[in-house]
Amino acid sequence: MRDKSLMLIAVLVVLVAAAVGFAVGRKSTPEPHVAAASTTTTPAAASTAEPVAAGDQIDAIRRGAPVNQEIAPPLMARVENADVKRNRAYPMQPPTIPHAIDNYQIDKNSNRCLLCHARANADKFQAPPVSVTHYMDRNDQFLATISPRRYFCNQCHVVQTDAKPLVANTFKDIDTILSEEQDKKAN
Repeated sequence: MRDKSLMLIAVLVVLVAAAVGFAVGRKSTPEPHVAAASTTTTPAAASTAEPVAAGDQIDAIRRGAPVNQEIAPPLMARVENADVKRNRAYPMQPPTIPHAIDNYQIDKNSNRCLLCHARANADKFQAPPVSVTHYMDRNDQFLATISPRRYFCNQCHVVQTDAKPLVANTFKDIDTILSEEQDKKAN
């Protein structure tokens, strides 16, 4: 009986704290600026609303548009299907996939990627073989087949697209930094 009354008090305290937090947050949040208020609620009229500039903030969900307006979705990035490897943006980055993988079946019974990239088939298909690290278990023991934790390729590897980066990337690899230092010493 005592535990039930303590649980009831705890639930009430949490509810009161949530209500106070919501009220304080609502008072401190500035009202959104509406670019073009539309009185019609038809989808055609609402989709023509332009998103409001949101400064330098990244707002991937609404892109600066008020919640009560529907905006046109951004264009889907096109997959680059050139079979050209990209440089990596940071050390230990999983390589990106330089071709389309639409309709590739990757599930517990089948992995379409391994048709070409398995070490046994890589030479035949002129594809880069899967790294030996993909054949290691969590104890660094080598396995005869791909490790189950490395089997689902697209959990780490993504296709290359023409999408513009959301944020600037000023990463320089060590070779670039060393060559810049040598250039400075030479001048």
